[in-house]
Amino acid sequence: MHENTAENSVILCRSCDLAIRKRALPTGVRALCPRCNTALYDTPYCSVNGMLALCITALVFYFPANFFPVLEIHFLGSIRTTTVFQGAFAVFDQGYWVVGIAVLAAAVVGPGLLILSILIQLLIVKWGLDSPLGRHSLKQLLKFQGLLSQLTMLEIYVISFLVSSFQLSDFSDIYFGMGTFCFTMLFLVTLFLQREYDIEHMWGLLMQERH
Repeated sequence: MHENTAENSVILCRSCDLAIRKRALPTGVRALCPRCNTALYDTPYCSVNGMLALCITALVFYFPANFFPVLEIHFLGSIRTTTVFQGAFAVFDQGYWVVGIAVLAAAVVGPGLLILSILIQLLIVKWGLDSPLGRHSLKQLLKFQGLLSQLTMLEIYVISFLVSSFQLSDFSDIYFGMGTFCFTMLFLVTLFLQREYDIEHMWGLLMQERH
């Protein structure tokens, strides 16, 4: 197989099914279908080092986002605080164990695994592609990347606690804690990380280094 297999592969336009030979693009350039002008593919804006910086930033926000208070409720002299982790178990304790597991998976476990998976992939691309173990590990991580992306739903949790805070503000005082800031930053960094991550580009890097 040729060194530039990924760039020279043939893809089909999603709109008109025109077969187009894939070419290497400069950073920030998007390929368009010559017949219907549909966007076909583009190259990531971030380099591997830029993606690594995003992963480390996401990990910095990950732990305070899940274990620091996101809401502080003042009601008739009583003060209650809650974290994302406590919120998931509170739902579980109320008997809604399916919802509790879903919250725990989508807001805590899923994002953590996604960030770690991308971080390990980038470290292998940067330093470990020369070893068979590194290539095998990268291949296995790429196979599960789609599942981890679907499991991560931080945006739903952000919307949920914002809606809850507006509803509770009618009869109690609501204060946002450090966890709110960290969770919002984690959501934004993860969103940008997923936008920049291109699984086809990662597969291409893996295939290029094999020959």
